[in-house]
Amino acid sequence: MEKTAKDIPMNPIEAEIAVTGLHATGNYKVLRRINLSQDNRFAGKVIANPRIGLCLDTETTGLNPACDKIIELGIVAFLYDPLTAEIIKVVDRYAGFEDPGFPLSAETTAITGITDDMVSGKSFDGDYVCRLAGQASLVIAHNAAFDRKFAEARYPFFSGMPWACSITQIDWHAERITTRVLEYLLFKFGWFINAHRALDDAEGLLGLLLETLPVSGAPVFKVLADKYEDITAKICAVGAPFDKKDVLKQRGYRWNDGAQGGCKAWWTSVSGDMEREELTWLANEVYPGGITDSVEITRVNALDRFSIRER
Repeated sequence: MEKTAKDIPMNPIEAEIAVTGLHATGNYKVLRRINLSQDNRFAGKVIANPRIGLCLDTETTGLNPACDKIIELGIVAFLYDPLTAEIIKVVDRYAGFEDPGFPLSAETTAITGITDDMVSGKSFDGDYVCRLAGQASLVIAHNAAFDRKFAEARYPFFSGMPWACSITQIDWHAERITTRVLEYLLFKFGWFINAHRALDDAEGLLGLLLETLPVSGAPVFKVLADKYEDITAKICAVGAPFDKKDVLKQRGYRWNDGAQGGCKAWWTSVSGDMEREELTWLANEVYPGGITDSVEITRVNALDRFSIRER
C-alpha cells in the first residue's frame, strides 16, 4: 500500500527545517500546538520570593451562574517573579469533570464536545482545587466576568482572591488586534489549542501570557500584572435619555437590563484617574442641562472585579 506524506514520521530537526523553509517563502504561517512542557519561553530562574498564579477556565451548561453548572474545570498553576512579572515555570495542573445532575443540552455538547457519558457520576476534586487556590496570589481567566461567577458559585473560596482578565485588561485594540477570542489571539502569535476544553484553554491562556505584544513590545503578563490591582470606576448612566443610546454605545457603554443585579442602565468602566473626565463627557454629551446627579459610580478593586458583587 502506497504511503502518503502524513504516514511518514518527521523528526524534530526535519520539522524545524520545514517550518523555516515555509516561513522563508513569505506565503505561509505555521501554527504550533501549545505544549507547555516543551516551551522555551519560561524564565526558568531561581528567585527568593516567587508567587503562584492560576490560569483558570470553565466549561458550563449555560451562561447563568445562578442556575447553570460547571461541567469541566481546568487550572494551570505557574510560578512568577512579582517584581519583573517573568513567568518562571508551570508548577501544577488540574482538570476534572462534574455531573451537573441533569442531561446536557445538544448545544452544550456541540460547543464543548462534552457528552453525558463523560460527566456521568463525576465530581471535581475539591480538596485539590482548594489547595491550588490556597497557594496562589492571583487568578487569571480569559473573560473573568464569566468564569469568576461560576467558580465562586461552586467554590466560595475563590471570592477572596484577586482576579485578572486577559480580555478586558489588555488593550488589544491598541495592539492592532480587533478580535479577542483566545483561539484567534493564539493564532496571531503562531499557536493553536483544542479550544473549548477547560485545561486546553487554561494552557492556551498561559501560552498567551508568555507572549510579547506586537505594537508596544511589552510582555503580555507584565501588562496584566501592572494593571489588575488598579481601582476602576464603574459608571452607570442611570436615566440617560433614550435618544442618547447610540452616543453611549459609540463611547463604549454597554446595556445592563438588571436581570442579574446592578443598575438598569448604560454603563462603562474607567480607570480611577479618568472618572472626572467621564462625568464631564456625560454632562456635555448625554444629560440635559449637564446635570449628572442620577449617575451611579461604584469603585472596584481586584477582589471584587468580575464577581457577582460587582454591581
